[in-house]
Amino acid sequence: MRLESKVKISRLAKYAVLVYIMISLFYTTNHYFASHHTISSNNRKEEFDQRINSLPHKESSSPIIVDNKINQNNNDMLQSNQVTWPGSKGSDEIHGISADLIKSKIFSSSMGLDNVTPYYFKASAEMKSQDITLATLVTRNRFRVLSRLASNYKGPISAAIHVLDDNEKVATIKELGKIYNSNPDMQKYVDIHLIIDKFDRQFNMWRNTAKLFTRTDYLMMLDVDFHLCTDFRKSIFESPEISRMLQSGKTAIVVPAFEYLNQKDGNDWRTFPTDKSGVVDQVKKMKLDSFHSSWVSGHGATNYEHWYTANELYRVTDYEFSYEPYVIYKKEGTPWCDERFIGYGANKAACLYEIFISGVDYWVLPNDFLIHQSHKYANHDRTRERTHNRVLYDNFRNETCLRYSRKYVTEETWYTPAADNMKKVCTDIPKWKYLSGISKEQRAADLLAEAAAKESAAEETTLPLETTESLLSLEDENENEEMTAVI
Repeated sequence: MRLESKVKISRLAKYAVLVYIMISLFYTTNHYFASHHTISSNNRKEEFDQRINSLPHKESSSPIIVDNKINQNNNDMLQSNQVTWPGSKGSDEIHGISADLIKSKIFSSSMGLDNVTPYYFKASAEMKSQDITLATLVTRNRFRVLSRLASNYKGPISAAIHVLDDNEKVATIKELGKIYNSNPDMQKYVDIHLIIDKFDRQFNMWRNTAKLFTRTDYLMMLDVDFHLCTDFRKSIFESPEISRMLQSGKTAIVVPAFEYLNQKDGNDWRTFPTDKSGVVDQVKKMKLDSFHSSWVSGHGATNYEHWYTANELYRVTDYEFSYEPYVIYKKEGTPWCDERFIGYGANKAACLYEIFISGVDYWVLPNDFLIHQSHKYANHDRTRERTHNRVLYDNFRNETCLRYSRKYVTEETWYTPAADNMKKVCTDIPKWKYLSGISKEQRAADLLAEAAAKESAAEETTLPLETTESLLSLEDENENEEMTAVI
């Protein structure tokens, strides 16, 4: 009996050791994959919940941005919220500035020190520099529209997400996380930049955020409500000429926008036409029309009548200051949107105005288009905001014309094509040439050239030199009187 008992105990010990080994292997394997495997959707949710619980601690919201050449002695910088630059040539020292201070400078014209978190969610797809990012701005009621846009475009999207800093803030961010994690296309293509503050409808500040953190060479300034009906990337990048124009930084590509006259027809994007012939057919049937056709100033310069029969890229020749098309342009070297425009009215037009005056021409794609997805417009504060922005825009245009005209004079590019767009739209500003620093002799030459152009066009008599001199003398007298009054 004792022998049998010893045998049984020995077997039990072996089983115990075997079980222990299996459990150890299982635990070790599980721990390894948990430590090294890409974050699963469940882990993404846990991480997201942790980030929610940490809001709104602004001091921990910014990324650490460091130079690659950091001396070991400066490793403490890695643990701080710093943007860094190297020191003098040959020096190992670096200089650090708070990332929040940098952002406060970047968005210094906005309503306040905004809590901006770049790449709150970062797309997993590798971004190619030679691609077009949809730079858009989104609020809570458009989260699902953004998700559809990601699945439709299947390309890079930089979305500035605004969340009001109120008692719904946490619920809003949780809803964003749920939608983001539920759509693989969102996770693959969409960079989310979170803006949390109490200032609603800072549209241009949001646009600048989306542009700033775009990871490709080109972007499209797009409202999230528009459905992309064609593959404009194919139209652009398969054309060496259009690609070259876009790469130059002096061309912005316009994609014509349409909307349904009956709002119900625009509810389901799956019923939208997918080629130009379908658009033309529905326009003839008076179902589709140019976007906001009742307000011609907004999109009329696209020249839709010409687009209906166009087969080649064509230039916008009748630009006016209210023009606000949806454009594709180069990120580097192009102006930013003026952040003083808060609320509805003129905000996007101001962006396009400065881009145009900076020397960027607008060209229209002949076979591509967008269609607006119908939704109800909120009327709150629109009248008040439009009235305010109308006055602001009048002043902004004068400021912009004078600033760029002085730039072209200083750079000695006044008489080059770079200044052509500015000259087209700034002529109604009183004494703008004088204020820009144009010499009296140059202004006299300009008057003669303008008179000659009028004579050639309308067979009028050229102004004699005496008349030119008297006009300049009168102009100078008025300027001196105004300067004396100012002093």
